[in-house]
Order: sequence, then C-alpha cells, then structure tokens
Amino acid sequence: MRDNRGWQPAWRKAVPRDGYDAVIVGGGGHGLATAYYLARNHRMSRVAVLEKGWIGGGNTGRNTTVVRSNYFYPESVALYDLALRLYEGLSRELTYNIMLSQRGMLIAAHTPMQMEICTRIANAMQLNGVDGRLMDGAEALQRIPLLNQTAGARFRCLGGVWQGRAGVARHDAVAWAYARAASALGVDIVENCAVTGLLVEGGAIAGLKTTRGTIRTGRVGLAAAGATPGLAAPAGVRLPIHTYALQAFVSEPVKPVLDTVLLYLGTGTYVSQSDKGELVFGGGLDRVPTHGQRGNLPAEEAVISGLLEMFPAFGQLKLLRQWAGVVDVVPDSSPVIGPVGPAGLYVNCGWGTGGFKATPAGGWLLAHLLATGRHHEISRPFDLDRFARGRMIDEAAGSGIAH
Repeated sequence: MRDNRGWQPAWRKAVPRDGYDAVIVGGGGHGLATAYYLARNHRMSRVAVLEKGWIGGGNTGRNTTVVRSNYFYPESVALYDLALRLYEGLSRELTYNIMLSQRGMLIAAHTPMQMEICTRIANAMQLNGVDGRLMDGAEALQRIPLLNQTAGARFRCLGGVWQGRAGVARHDAVAWAYARAASALGVDIVENCAVTGLLVEGGAIAGLKTTRGTIRTGRVGLAAAGATPGLAAPAGVRLPIHTYALQAFVSEPVKPVLDTVLLYLGTGTYVSQSDKGELVFGGGLDRVPTHGQRGNLPAEEAVISGLLEMFPAFGQLKLLRQWAGVVDVVPDSSPVIGPVGPAGLYVNCGWGTGGFKATPAGGWLLAHLLATGRHHEISRPFDLDRFARGRMIDEAAGSGIAH
C-alpha cells in the first residue's frame, strides 16, 4: 500500500509568465483540448490556460458523459463526428484511459410523427456518412427489455434512431488527460486565475488583466461556456447566448440492467448506467435564465417522472445526488466558433447541452483558429456571422428535440 506517498502531479502547477504566444481562458475540456492541439498540431508551446477555479470544475465535471454524432444537418454531423472520431483514439493518443464505452444510443419515438422525424434523422446520418439506422419497436424492446410496454403505458416505444458508435466517456478523465498531455508539451496551466479584463491596443488584442497580474499576448481564445459573453463584452462583443440550468441525477447502484444510452422523445428524459451500476439521467432545460448550479424541484419532478414512464421498475431506487450545469444556449441550438471583436480574439462557446460530446473537436478547431487566424472548413459554418447571413443551423428544429 502506497499510503498516498510517491504520487507525481499529473500536470505542472504553473505560475503565469509575463507573455505568451496564445492564451486560452477556461480550464474545462474545450480549453485544455485547445491548448493540447496548439502544442501538438501547431508546435506552439508558449501557451497558457487560465482557469478561475480548478481544472474541469465547470460544465466538464457536471454533465452526463454522453458522446454521439446523431445529428441532422451536414454541418453538425461533420462537427460532432470529428469529435467522436477523436474520442475513439483519445485513450491511446494521450496514454490515459478516458473510459470510452461505445454501447450505442437509441433515440426512441412514441408516435407516427416522431417515427417520421427519426426516419429523417437516420436518412440524413447515412447521407452524411455517419453510422445510423432506423430501429423498429420489436428490436428496441429486445435490446432494452425493461422498457414500459404495458397496455397502460403513455409512451409505448415504436422504435427510433440507433447509433452504434455512440456511448459514454468519463468526463473528469477527459479533462485530466488533456491537462496532463498539454503540460507535458510545455503548456502552462494556471488555476485560481480569474480574467478581469481584456487589453486592446490599436484595434487588436494585446493581453489580459487577471487576478494574478497582466499577461501580454496577441491571441486569446475564450472557452468559458456561459461566462464567455461577460468576458467578451468589454471588447464591444455581444454574443446571442442565454444561460440556463440543466439538471442531472444519479441513483443508487444496481446490477447491470441497461447496456445502452436511451433518450425518449416523448418525455425528453435520457438515461444510461455507469460502470458502478448507478443510473445517470437528465432531461430538458429549466427555462429560467440563471448562472446558478442548483436546479429546482419542479424540473426535478419532470425528469424523474419521465424516467419512471420509461422504466416503472426503477421506482424503488434511491436518488444519490443531483446537480445542475449552466448551459450556454444560442438561438439556433448550435455553437459559436470563430473570431469576434478586435483582431486576435476568438470564441468557442454556445454549446448548450452538447459541450462535452464535442470536446475534442472544439479544441481542435479553436486551436486551428488561434494558430492560423483562419477557419477550419468544419468550423466555418459556426461563425457568428451566420446570424447576419441568415445561415442558421437549427438542430432543435431538425431533430425535434427541444434542447
């Protein structure tokens, strides 16, 4: 027994330098992935990640761990499937087990109209080169035998969209893996360092004011989720983002009863079972703008009742814990990636409920922007200018899922 002695830190506890080639604000998955890909893909080692709290302490540590690319529009599929492909090789690349479990995901339909939506999604996925197919009710019940298919069920499963490559990954392991790998490549990871202002000189970014002093840099990437609008506002940037609480729940552990990820279109509730046997589940947004991480009882009731509609057998389980993440939602339910305001300022935000599943792609694309000053072909459709051009990517309308 090692008695907690002899362990080496996973990453260096860096002290901020006076200047860097690039600085990323936000020490969650997207910020850490950006730093790693800047160092690995673009050979930039004078890079810092600034985090006002601790690494992975925001939405990266407050989500339900689902990874998938079962989207409708070609732009979204390209984005989220890039993330999924990167996830598939991440443990090997970073030599750190992120516990990726590609157990598949079913989006379940309960009405003929919902089955029509699922048919559209499955067809779109196949046209866009992503694994996805329509599953009928008999196969769904065979795969998930505990589903409520009784005569009195309000939401009998008629089938849905199946993606076999979807699954779950360990959220904190993803953050730690990127942090360790970035640090090993020379990136400074600075925790307990809040950004208090942007330095702009001659219409371009010149640095950052922080609680640990001024840091000079000509390139800044904001990857701070719902805090991004406030960080960008002093530079005259207005981002069309509203923040809401998204609650999640964990039950007591039970023996294996669910070997896939399930989302019910009828209730908006989704659920998977962790390796420890806990049921991890959530539902729709609490549509009251907030930066609080508490949630509320009416939203909790709606999510839990949705779970019990799906699985009446879970009614006797005890709830172990509950939390809320603050999700940053854009009007068309797609992220904002690109340059904003003064030259040298870039954002990666507005992911809504899709932030964790997009982590590797968000980092890859923001790193490309910071290093080259130009969009990657995958990030170009998600530029802020799409609102002025009328080229919105409305995944909520395309998928029939409210959030």
